[in-house]
Amino acid sequence: MLSVFRPAAGKTLRTLSTFSARSKACYYSPFLRSVSLSRRVHIDTMAPIAVEDMIETLAVSKKSTGVSNGDTSKPTLARCDANDPATTTELLVSIIERDGGVVVENLISKELATQIKTELKPYFDTDKVDPSGFFPHTTQRATGLLARSDGCVQLAMNPTYIDIANKMISSTYTYWNGQQQETVFSKPIISSTVGFRVNPGGRQQALHRDDGDYHTRNCDMPMMLGCVTALTKTTAENGATIAIPGSHLWGPDRCPYDHEAIPAELEPGDAFIFVGNLYHAGGANITKDQARETVGIFLCKPYYRPAENQMLMVPPEKAKRLPPQAQRLLGYGISRPAVGFMEYQDPMRVLFGVEDEETVDM
Repeated sequence: MLSVFRPAAGKTLRTLSTFSARSKACYYSPFLRSVSLSRRVHIDTMAPIAVEDMIETLAVSKKSTGVSNGDTSKPTLARCDANDPATTTELLVSIIERDGGVVVENLISKELATQIKTELKPYFDTDKVDPSGFFPHTTQRATGLLARSDGCVQLAMNPTYIDIANKMISSTYTYWNGQQQETVFSKPIISSTVGFRVNPGGRQQALHRDDGDYHTRNCDMPMMLGCVTALTKTTAENGATIAIPGSHLWGPDRCPYDHEAIPAELEPGDAFIFVGNLYHAGGANITKDQARETVGIFLCKPYYRPAENQMLMVPPEKAKRLPPQAQRLLGYGISRPAVGFMEYQDPMRVLFGVEDEETVDM
């Protein structure tokens, strides 16, 4: 099935440049920019560009999250099966750039989801209420996941997720070192890891953008990528993550409203992958007897400080048992040319004795 945004009957097609009467800053992703330039639209003048004109025809699963209450004016979230050969990194990146996020079915096996659920249970069971109120009192959390769950280590290194992240939030930089021009490439690192158990009666979170912690401006985006993977069946009723497709394109003055959001319903092993500037929230659990459990692995550009201090959550004595890829995801490697060094050496060499093609000589 082909999935595209279409206006409902009798509805006026909204444009991507008129997000707010007051907003003068409007983020255009590389995908939108390339289409805009191909149509000779001057972005500097912010001429309105119809959604229907911007959407490429993308092959996706015929499943969708559906639209609640029969409201056909809402877009749905595209869904792709990780086991389908047609689900390429390029396809997933295109959808994320278009919509802000995509549901990837079967990102991990149900067996791995069950393993993670078992490993996180003692941490969920003993979590304390969030005093800030950002997380409802019925939500139980687990953090520092790469130190506490072997299954989460596997999830963090999931090839599909890592390939998307490397395409979207890695960094290539060219600079002069004297009269020698050099180009370096750095891969994303973990910003935070967290497991969620949303118990019955839990209220909805406030809609938010994850990258707000970084004081981001439009020119920085995207600088974060999130992957929320289901450990249990997650539905609109038991608190599935809700999101507003397309809201990653909004300027800073545009306020999100709850009625604009739709749920990312998942089976165990499915994941919702989205950019950090997409408005989303944990949904309300209105069931009487269903807890929903998910785990989030959030990545950021390699030269940003992680939101969760990985050096404290996974110190060297714990990190040394992990594979080099996981160690670098935690920030123990160097973001080239020289961010993250230890005594002017690569910590991967000093702490873990790792010598490979990614080890940096300073």
